Amino acid sequence: MALAESREHFPTTELCLGDAPFFDDTQPWIYQIDNPYLHGVYAPTTREVEQANLVVEGELPADLCGAYFRNGPNPVHQPQNRYHPFDGDGMVHGVYFRDGVASYSNRYVHTVAFDQEATAGESTSPGVMGPFDYSVSEFGIKDTSNTDLFWYAGDLMTLWYNAGHPYRVDAQSLETRGYFELEGRKHRRLSAHSKVDWATGELLFFDYGDEPPYMTFGVADTQGRLLHEVEIDLPGARLPHDIGFTTQYAILHDLPFFHDMDVLRKHNLRVLSFYKDIPTRFGIIPRRGQSSDIRWFECEPCYILHVTNCWEEGDWVVMDGCRSVNPMPSAHGNEGELSHMLAYMRLEANAYRWRFNLVTGEVREGDIDDLNTEFNKSNPIFHGVKSRYSYHQRIPLLHEGGHTLRFTGLVKYNNDTGQSQQWDYGPGVFGSEAVFAPKPGADRSSEEDDGYVLTLVTNTRDWTSDCLVFDARDITRGPLARVRMPHRVPAGFHATWAAGEDLFQTSA
Repeated sequence: MALAESREHFPTTELCLGDAPFFDDTQPWIYQIDNPYLHGVYAPTTREVEQANLVVEGELPADLCGAYFRNGPNPVHQPQNRYHPFDGDGMVHGVYFRDGVASYSNRYVHTVAFDQEATAGESTSPGVMGPFDYSVSEFGIKDTSNTDLFWYAGDLMTLWYNAGHPYRVDAQSLETRGYFELEGRKHRRLSAHSKVDWATGELLFFDYGDEPPYMTFGVADTQGRLLHEVEIDLPGARLPHDIGFTTQYAILHDLPFFHDMDVLRKHNLRVLSFYKDIPTRFGIIPRRGQSSDIRWFECEPCYILHVTNCWEEGDWVVMDGCRSVNPMPSAHGNEGELSHMLAYMRLEANAYRWRFNLVTGEVREGDIDDLNTEFNKSNPIFHGVKSRYSYHQRIPLLHEGGHTLRFTGLVKYNNDTGQSQQWDYGPGVFGSEAVFAPKPGADRSSEEDDGYVLTLVTNTRDWTSDCLVFDARDITRGPLARVRMPHRVPAGFHATWAAGEDLFQTSA
């Protein structure tokens, strides 16, 4: 779909709502009017809302207890330069389920940059597409905390894709409590996809940067106290996105998709390249291991955004995830100065499995399926041990109308067989990352897919949003319940599930 043709789908009435400074009719926000990540399903929702007793079509399962949380970008002020969705101020949306009733609230993440710009009344930070300005922050751009979130140590932790400073958010009120500090750690920075092991409650984290050490890996206990951290030797600055873990190990990523440090130093611009002649490396390290204990395995060149699960099988470590062999597609000729950003955001990836032999050093790898899917989630109870199922978002390619990153359907995989189930959200309806909600009391003796899958969707025909609840065993039945949201929820990034036995016990 050409950009000009896609404008008919923009909710233009929302561009002049007057609920944020740049929506003022006297100063219409026409800057970057052709940036599709500021319009349509991506148009920011700047209102903060609370509503109980939401309208439900169908019937909520009586044992659905907990909350679906999703993070994403909602820019408040006109950007200083070309807008990238990583630049939008973080906003958390929460849909709570208890005793057959659903409620909703949403709040901005009050980062340091958010509060500074609120005082200034305008954007004071450059964005991802540069130029960077290190007088503004140590990152040279705004840490928006808009990418990921998860339940840990009694609160939500929100994080930014570029290993920013994590924030602590109250899971009930969604009010920001300030930085999330790990007691005993010298540095605050954490990568967005650090992971909580539901079996132990521990946080397995990593961070990375442009100066040595280029990566660190660590473990914190259930209360947010540092247990272990080591420096990881890498050949240079990298942009790893995720981490995997088993009961004994963590799996770290050294990927051949990174930026030119000379360009960054000279021009304050981050220019990414995919180096097809450099192998992808995965490093397997014991959870309490030293940097000298890491075992590196070379694989076919690729980029990996998100891991599904990892586990041990005898001498082997297995990792399921989504692999991209084209992380920087060719820019489209009609997209002007936004062409490279738009190309990067058009995600091409498929379900994939890697196997690493810790005794022989052998690597086996191959496709699970070739369907373009990503934002893959699985049952968190089974993270670190053998699992079969995962729940992905179907992403249309450019020739299928995928001008921007958007999710058109839910896909359930059996990763052992490659078989899948699909549910299409419908014409003009776009989803969010789905989460798996285990039933109360479930453990590893339970059936892996005996639970629920939840996602948020927005209908671009009437700009309404719903939270859909599926039976995870058979998503082809369609949603068991459709929960009406009190306002439009724009497209976002990552989501998480907080179990009711944790969430509501903490609030009692």
